[in-house]
Amino acid sequence: MPIIKPVRGIYPQIPEDCFVADNATILGEVTMGNHCSIWFNAVIRGDVHFIKMGDKVNVQDGAIIHATYQKSPTTIGDNVSIGHNAIVHGCTIHDDVLIGMGSIVMDDCVVENNSIIAAGAVVTKGTIVESGSIYAGIPAKKVKDISTELISGEINRIANNYVKYSGWFKE
Repeated sequence: MPIIKPVRGIYPQIPEDCFVADNATILGEVTMGNHCSIWFNAVIRGDVHFIKMGDKVNVQDGAIIHATYQKSPTTIGDNVSIGHNAIVHGCTIHDDVLIGMGSIVMDDCVVENNSIIAAGAVVTKGTIVESGSIYAGIPAKKVKDISTELISGEINRIANNYVKYSGWFKE
């Protein structure tokens, strides 16, 4: 059974159509949209500030979503994939975004629509990731504009696949 617990009397809000893996942890002020999936060993800790997720968000294995106490909540839009072992902390992720495996997005960052954070990238505090771009490296910098093919072939494909994959575990 996943660990789903209130913190200071506030329970996570998880729609029935979402998938939460057996060993995922979701705590406190977490609000999820429809068709989300939280995978094995993922942690979403809404204990120090709120975490709000839109529709079709997948939080892959080992990823961590957290916030900063009384300062920086975490807001995630629709159609967002957060890769394996990524850390998303006290930031805003807009719609149609891919956060690559092992990447880190720090406090007060804004990742605008149709963007990709490359695997292993570190997006430092306060960075604004421009819409339609790919950021990579440590610290992450813009490396190129995103193509229409990457939006449909990666961002949308991965988000849609995770809705499909989660169905396999609901059978």
